[in-house]
Amino acid sequence: MPTTLVADFRPVHLRSLPEPFDDPEWLFEPAYDGVRALLSQSAAGSDIRTDHDLPLAGLSDLARRVSAVLGDREAVLEGLIVALDARGKPVLRDLLRGRGFLAFAAMDLLVLDGRDVRPLPLAVRKAMLSELLPADTGPLYKVFTLEEHGRALFATARKLDLAGIVARRKDEGYGPDAVWYRIANPEHTLAQAAERAARRQRARAPHRAE
Repeated sequence: MPTTLVADFRPVHLRSLPEPFDDPEWLFEPAYDGVRALLSQSAAGSDIRTDHDLPLAGLSDLARRVSAVLGDREAVLEGLIVALDARGKPVLRDLLRGRGFLAFAAMDLLVLDGRDVRPLPLAVRKAMLSELLPADTGPLYKVFTLEEHGRALFATARKLDLAGIVARRKDEGYGPDAVWYRIANPEHTLAQAAERAARRQRARAPHRAE
């Protein structure tokens, strides 16, 4: 297992985009309420490291359950730690409070059986991820991906009260030069709560003399 990759891992920065778009050269995914993380699997088992090393309850148990799914394969996956409610919807509040059913939603494959696949196009990495995980399981599943139709997926994300969508070019490798867009859902419950909190904070702030 390439431990250097895990130690030096830096997730691709998500750039904000105000509106969704359609393009056959792009892949679109729902933006789930969760915490970005790196999952490494080897003969010794699975290890999960969250972005900024955010401590989350239940990670060791999730790693054990994921290891049982991957078996003897060696892989490094990037994805999201999510806490699923009774309907299977990710709920960030439950995740941060140690509630819900913990799962890893895989969105990218970085290493497979000792091979660094980050230079490969995203579409190829997605195909390899599907071969590695042909079926979704309770602790480990693939993030839904849709080609070309970003507007339709964004409309669905709004109906489901998801955070928005993520757009990524099909032909790009994984690295600091990759361009990933996040199109936020302004009607998302958490976004609206954050805006209300910001307005209350501004209202309480003392007025400065001009």
